[in-house]
Amino acid sequence: MANSPKHNFPPRKLIFSKKASIVILLFFLNFFFFSFTYYLHHYPSLSFTFQSHDHHHHHLHLTLPHPNSFSKLPFSSKTWPILPSYLPWSPPSSTLYSCEGFFGNGFSKTYTLYPRLFSNSVKSTNSWFRCHYSGTLRSSICEGGRVLMDPNKIRMSIGGERIEEVIGRSDDDELPSFEKGSFRLRRKGVKKRRAFSKEFLDKIVHQGQIMKHTMKDLFQSMEVVDDNQDDFNCSQWIEEPTLLLTRFEYANVFHSYTDWYSAYVSSKVTGLPTRPNVVFVDGHSKTQLEDTWEALFSSIRFAKNFTDPVCFRHAVFVPLGYETAWFKGLSQHIDCRGASARALWANPDDRKTARLSEFGEMIKAAFDFPVDTPRKPKSSEYNVLFVRRENYLAHPRHGGKVESRLSNEQEVFDSLKSWASNYSQCNINLVNGLFGHMPMREQIRAIEDASVIIGAHGAGLTHVVSALPESVILEIISSQFQRPHFQLISQWKGLEYHAINLSGSSANPVKVIERLKKILRSIGC
Repeated sequence: MANSPKHNFPPRKLIFSKKASIVILLFFLNFFFFSFTYYLHHYPSLSFTFQSHDHHHHHLHLTLPHPNSFSKLPFSSKTWPILPSYLPWSPPSSTLYSCEGFFGNGFSKTYTLYPRLFSNSVKSTNSWFRCHYSGTLRSSICEGGRVLMDPNKIRMSIGGERIEEVIGRSDDDELPSFEKGSFRLRRKGVKKRRAFSKEFLDKIVHQGQIMKHTMKDLFQSMEVVDDNQDDFNCSQWIEEPTLLLTRFEYANVFHSYTDWYSAYVSSKVTGLPTRPNVVFVDGHSKTQLEDTWEALFSSIRFAKNFTDPVCFRHAVFVPLGYETAWFKGLSQHIDCRGASARALWANPDDRKTARLSEFGEMIKAAFDFPVDTPRKPKSSEYNVLFVRRENYLAHPRHGGKVESRLSNEQEVFDSLKSWASNYSQCNINLVNGLFGHMPMREQIRAIEDASVIIGAHGAGLTHVVSALPESVILEIISSQFQRPHFQLISQWKGLEYHAINLSGSSANPVKVIERLKKILRSIGC
């Protein structure tokens, strides 16, 4: 017999070393690219010549920032993690009602209301302001430079208190009411006036069904003042990019996800090179969900934490969570399917998106979970996560009890536990998902480890956005809560979804077990 050909395979350590080097190189390239584009974008700083294919030379004459300004770069801010599902956010998509329009950068029309000055001879102290409008979402992400916020002109509670300290406080006390001049821009030689006309605001910020549109109210309060007046005295300057936003149903996980996502999209659309600070323009009490805000972004503060006017070198005004596709999909048809970023790189498709997978990875990375090689359970072991609804104090107006979506939830769980312990086809670990009393990091870990996620309709199921692509969702839906929240999230993420629709609020444990057995058999158990 002829000798087998010899193969000179590189050592395993060498292969690992090369892979590690590539990952590190990609990280620094990613950081450099976003830092460069951001500072080119917000500190027009280069004067250079480039040559086009027709051999004509084109010159860009831009203002060079003072060298000392580089000492203020936000190197103390958290960097963006490298995400396997990340796809470029620029240029924006101009295709109406595409999946990128709904979930990514569909903010394709930019209105520059107060432009920057590009003169080399004059050091400008003028503010600038512009809005990026999405025709798909009928919403805008606005941003400005040298923006003053006067907390003394914003009427609301301080925010961030322990719930027990403010029991009974009304929702109206926690939501902002803006006096004229709550926010100000400065422009040399102008008379004090409203920054924007009502007609313009109606064009870029649609009221829709939102009864109290706090972001629109904020813009209506904004004034432009003369550079030489005393109306622009700042007690301090915030140098790093900062998101300003108002939360409504801040103690609800689903609505918090819409706010987190809106903040993430706003950061990407405006090209922020590092994770920004967050200022809550609301006075809500503290909840455990603030841990996720702190994990996702560089810092969080409440507007009322500032006692005197504060100025932001770069402020980004985040649309309300109600204006995201996550919420709008509950009332309008969004025909999108989840797909891998790799597949969309090879074959772009307006009816598919990887944005929810990207954001799920962002959530996991914020809590230091590996996203390039996520931990998977043993092949012979299957985690079935049962997401529970618990009684807990959610906000000052809450009695501590949750509305039952599955009246015999404990009976169903006990039946599943008994069945799983005697199931002989494979090893099943039934996880008791008491999310109401679990830190967010533990909740994300339970979701990532689950082969099957089962639960009654409830906000805790929103976490499926962080589930692995192979996970299967089984939702138990009572007749009183037939809403498509989690079917849609599963669809947009590309997860296999099943539902058990009840005629009332009680489920037959035997039927739940039979449906679960079919799902387990389909995944090899």
